[in-house]
Amino acid sequence: SLPRMVRGEGVYLYDSTGKQYMDMTSQAVCTNMGYTLDESVKQAVMKQMSELPYAYPGLGMVEIRARLCSLLAEITPGDINGFLFPLGGSEANEGAIRIARQYTGKVKIMSAMRSYHGGTTGPLAATGDFRTRFAGEQPGFVKIFNPHALRFSTGASDEEAAQQALKMLEEQMICEGPETIAAVLLETIVGANGVFLHPSGYLEGVRALCDKYKILLILDEVMCGFWRTGPLFAFQHFRGVVPDILTSAKGLTSSILPLGMIGLRQGIKDHFEKAPLGWGATYANHPVLLACAYEVVRKNCQVELEKKVAKIEAIMLEEVDQLIRKYRCVSQGRVIGAFGCLDLVNKDGIPLNLLGEPLPKEALLVKESMVKQGLFGLFRSPMMHICPPLVITQEELKEMFRRIRGVLDDLDAAL
Repeated sequence: SLPRMVRGEGVYLYDSTGKQYMDMTSQAVCTNMGYTLDESVKQAVMKQMSELPYAYPGLGMVEIRARLCSLLAEITPGDINGFLFPLGGSEANEGAIRIARQYTGKVKIMSAMRSYHGGTTGPLAATGDFRTRFAGEQPGFVKIFNPHALRFSTGASDEEAAQQALKMLEEQMICEGPETIAAVLLETIVGANGVFLHPSGYLEGVRALCDKYKILLILDEVMCGFWRTGPLFAFQHFRGVVPDILTSAKGLTSSILPLGMIGLRQGIKDHFEKAPLGWGATYANHPVLLACAYEVVRKNCQVELEKKVAKIEAIMLEEVDQLIRKYRCVSQGRVIGAFGCLDLVNKDGIPLNLLGEPLPKEALLVKESMVKQGLFGLFRSPMMHICPPLVITQEELKEMFRRIRGVLDDLDAAL
């Protein structure tokens, strides 16, 4: 039943019948630059393929790897100066977990209940949503409560929620034993589970607890990194917070080619200059992929993408607010940068389903209506993500919300 896509242009995709779709979620929140490939990116990739299509990273250094590392070290906040480049987000988080364990000599990884970190064994074990069950029993992973819980309140205000969640986290650290905990692994902005922003003071408090108990902080920005929320990295929204290990992917190359990133603070980088990491991969640090990433990042710095995302955010905040006010089926919504989500409910005001459950008729109706309205995207009921490509124009963004209103009209009518 999936459409057969044959062409893309700007923020639009076209199937084999000629039907046009507007990409409302950048597919898996990854096609940040849309579907019209910048000529300079194409030329950079072709140039690297012509000059040196491959070099095993353990045998030789290539210029493009040094240039990308230098560029990222220059623009990434704090002393995150060491970079590794696996093939994607899951592998980046897998590497981050291994680095944390080897650097600290400790095993446990604490991660949130509402989270997703990737499909390989380690990141899937760290995942908190239903998909973690596919990893089976994996030792060394400990789940913590998010400040935003499903079935109870941690406080009436952001400040109360943050303080309560931090008290629970510290209690758990003490009970687990700080001497056994290698790292706390969190999404800077909870992504696939609903674009949840940590309440004011929470991430700052987690950073302080990690410092207090000598635990590393890993921030997963596979989805929210590379200008998705406005600044280069989402942790820049939180004053004084710099992770010890940073992971990302998706927007690094706009998913034109597969590539992930692990960023390390200087002290950890220095440690592994002498101590073996024991992590080698045939396609890691691949020069052709690095050439793509370098040009995508360079171009986005050049056009001051953060300013463009700020304009997208202003429109999205206004439009999402109107949707919440108008539709019965929308209980609440959240937006930061070009990263947004609506929570959809049934006639009783209850979420359409729990994530991972079979889709109810209302959710199937939403999927059908999206196709009818010419919307293409990742719908994970009961959440409707709204994360357009960052190249979207203001006129296109307003057209996208017109189409979304058509979907919500259909759902409201069915309730």
